[in-house]
Amino acid sequence: MITEETINKVIQLGIKVVIAVVVLIVGINLIKFIIGRIRKHFKRIGIEDGLAQFICSVIRFVLYFVLVLSIVSTFGIATSSVVAILGSSGLTLGLALQGSLSNFAGGVLILLQKPFVVGDYIREDTHGNEGTVSNISMIYTRLTTINNNTVVIPNAVLANSSLVNYTSLGVRQADITIGISYNADIKKAKDILADIVKNDERIIKDRDLNVFVRALSESSVDLGVRFFAPADIYWKTYWDYLEKAKIALDEAGIEIPYPQITVSYEKDKQ
Repeated sequence: MITEETINKVIQLGIKVVIAVVVLIVGINLIKFIIGRIRKHFKRIGIEDGLAQFICSVIRFVLYFVLVLSIVSTFGIATSSVVAILGSSGLTLGLALQGSLSNFAGGVLILLQKPFVVGDYIREDTHGNEGTVSNISMIYTRLTTINNNTVVIPNAVLANSSLVNYTSLGVRQADITIGISYNADIKKAKDILADIVKNDERIIKDRDLNVFVRALSESSVDLGVRFFAPADIYWKTYWDYLEKAKIALDEAGIEIPYPQITVSYEKDKQ
């Protein structure tokens, strides 16, 4: 027989579950609203994107923790008991979250030392990942690669390994190698390659332009070209230069040779 007391307990539990669900839905939407307002405020006062993202991640974590405690309290469990349990198991949690804590510390170091900020193009040397920094959160940093993939890297890796920041100075130097035939006029080829740079408005003119013989290779004379371009349009400028160089050298009759091997032999003497 189901007693009246059991029915009352089930009803009370159901009411608590409904209240918990309502608190959860309202809490999630309230947290999103608060984070959104904080982001807008940070943007209005000019806080750097990476720092704003990190602070918002921390605030979001704290708010969700408070939300969980609020939901627990609806079931009659004292929040002080939950905090006491967490405190007594702090060592175990610390060991379990050791990696996350080191990533959090790495994120703090990144924001303080600023080896890169959101929008920079970087390459980390540990695994060779590279891309544009799109997000710096509590635990991870996200990169967007040239082919629009997302790479997620733990902050501890970036904080404790060497990396290359290609865009922090605002300009990048292109270092291009173009091989020409040994029969070609080197001076003419160098003038053609230099003229392409001079006629491209995107390339910075008050920085050094170098066109030089880089190496005498097996099948070609390798010419080097170095120029500076704004970091945000570097790759487009780089690729366009290669195309223009090929077209201009072809029009001038200067061959870009394939690898060649010269074979000589003697006829058998009778």
